[in-house]
Amino acid sequence: MQKVDFVTVSTAGLESSPVAQALAGLRANEARYFKNKYDHDFVVTPAEEDPGTVEYVHNILLKERKLTITSKPLETSFFTVEGIRWAYIFYESGLSINVLYTLDDPKKRAVGFKLSEGMEVPAELETKFKFARQKSKLAGVIRGSFFVIKGEY
Repeated sequence: MQKVDFVTVSTAGLESSPVAQALAGLRANEARYFKNKYDHDFVVTPAEEDPGTVEYVHNILLKERKLTITSKPLETSFFTVEGIRWAYIFYESGLSINVLYTLDDPKKRAVGFKLSEGMEVPAELETKFKFARQKSKLAGVIRGSFFVIKGEY
């Protein structure tokens, strides 16, 4: 397990990604968000040490949208803060997927996709989602999209 430092951005754990620096910036951007909004330290685990989170996210993608992500998962994060269960996977391609799952409000549940600067839109997402751009000091230009979760997980 590793606490993500958003002051000194590190590619540790993401070195095999062709966009490792941008993916590290994206991960640091998430860490800064959780520290500022919830005073929560964003901690990541190598994906092979956390198959439960990978299975949880992939199950939601498959059941909700018949999606299978082809890129290798590198890191995960799974935690609950202020009644919201969060699951993250950072992929070798530069893709980041997060699940926001409110425990007491079924209307506020979603899956978010973020693409690191420099990566192509993955083929499995290309025709199903439109991506909006957002600028980040840590991550450059992030392209993001999401869908609302309808089922119970």
